[in-house]
Parts: sequence; C-alpha cells; structure tokens
Amino acid sequence: MKKILIIEDEETISSMYKAGLEDEGHQIIVAKDGEEGFIKAKEGKPDLILLDIILPKIDGFGVLKKLKEDATTKGIMVVMLTNLGQEDDKGKAKKIGAIDYWVKADYTPSEVSKKIGKLLS
Repeated sequence: MKKILIIEDEETISSMYKAGLEDEGHQIIVAKDGEEGFIKAKEGKPDLILLDIILPKIDGFGVLKKLKEDATTKGIMVVMLTNLGQEDDKGKAKKIGAIDYWVKADYTPSEVSKKIGKLLS
C-alpha cells in the first residue's frame, strides 16, 4: 500500500480520484489548497503527490517549488494533474521537478490509477 497526496481544490475531482485509488489499495490524503498541501506533504510524507496547478493560496507551481526546496519533501514524486495543457506549463513543471504532467481531459480516472500503479511499482 502506497500513500498518495491529492492536492486539488475541486472536491468532486479529488473525491473521484480518491475513490479509485483507495479501491486499488492506496492510502489517500487530500488537500484543498496549496498551503494545506505543502503542510500535509511535510507531515504525511506521501510516496506520490498529484498536484493541480490552479489552487487557492499557493498555485501548483509554487507548491512544487516549495516541495523541491524542502529537505523533508524534495524526494517525493510529484505528478501535475491539471486542466492546463500548454507546453509552456509542462516545461515549467518538469524544470521545477515534476516527474510527469497529465492533463485531466486526456485520461479517465481508471487510466490515471493505472499510470500511478506503474509509477509506484
């Protein structure tokens, strides 16, 4: 069982991913904004973080930067999971330290679960 942190402000979306990943046997932590997400990452030390970009308080890029600069969290795998599909955003996320960048519309929740399974195996 792996621990996954979902940082997503839209509750319907986080609930959908949470349910699917729990069905796969993962422990899920949810944060509704960037500030809460960073705190939960430091406290919970997840194996993987799914990080939206458009978030209250601190946006996803800001959270990613903080995660990668902090000794406690810099080794955690982070995947951006967002509605923004611009190449500039993808490049920026990878440069800061995201291991991948998934556009929500490109994958069903079950496809996201499969991709996560491959990353964590």
